[in-house]
Amino acid sequence: MQTIASFLLPRKIQLPPPEERLVEVAPGIKVRCWCYWHGQDRTKPMTLIVVHGLEGSSDSQYMLGVARNGLAAGMNVVLMNQRNCGGMDHFAPTLYNSSLSGDVAAVVRSVLENDGVCRFALIGFSMGGNLVLKLAGEWGSDGPPQFRAVAAVCPAVDLAASADALHEPANRIYEYYFLMRLFRRLRRKARLFPAKFDVSRLRGITSLRLFDDRITAYYCGFTGADDYYARAAAANVVDRIAVPALILHAANDPFIRMQPETLRRVAANPNITYVETADGGHCAFLGERNGNPADDGRWAEREVVEFARKFA
Repeated sequence: MQTIASFLLPRKIQLPPPEERLVEVAPGIKVRCWCYWHGQDRTKPMTLIVVHGLEGSSDSQYMLGVARNGLAAGMNVVLMNQRNCGGMDHFAPTLYNSSLSGDVAAVVRSVLENDGVCRFALIGFSMGGNLVLKLAGEWGSDGPPQFRAVAAVCPAVDLAASADALHEPANRIYEYYFLMRLFRRLRRKARLFPAKFDVSRLRGITSLRLFDDRITAYYCGFTGADDYYARAAAANVVDRIAVPALILHAANDPFIRMQPETLRRVAANPNITYVETADGGHCAFLGERNGNPADDGRWAEREVVEFARKFA
């Protein structure tokens, strides 16, 4: 109920006009970011770099909610679209996937080099949560000195377990939704780049795991879904995160699964604060308003901004 309600309930989020930023994340491949600068001097405030989940975009409601909260807290906010997302299908004959933490690093470099920010935090939701935790773990203690914190909401850090949970009978409505969107995207990519993509590979795909096996792995350089899930999971590197980190997870998340070994690695890292609530669904966390007229009860969107503000 939380998951579906958060998707369907209307929201009114007022934001100032953003600055568009196209960032080259690989030769000939660009992603679109929308930058909300707090005041004229963009170098001093904390900058939040926010990454969406599977088949989301910078227009996803939780992305806009974090932007509103971050600006209200006196921070800059950069909303990053992953490859192909946010109207960028035509820019390159590639697909996006959960291993591309380097794309987030490229956006970080752009903000540091072009805007001179003196501190930043990474925030990610679901698939984006996996990406920001993966990047933080890969950086370890060698990340940029301006990197102050990372926060992830319902991160898909155990990709194989979460993909299999999505195929459970109770979760098929979510799986159908993701597959519908992913099928539509591949067909769109095939129209734009007919020599690169073959839509006949979609035949017989009835699960996200099959899609990742026949499409994601095939077009993104993995030997299959198992190889993709094993190499792209942030669970491999969470023990190396060296900055303050916050992981928010709901015990009743329909399909995100945290494996016991991953939870042990998280618990063993003193830099990570792990919060598991009984309720919350997937990236929903609908709660009471905090008295602010602009607040609409999205607890996780408030919490990640408050966490980042501690290090501003």
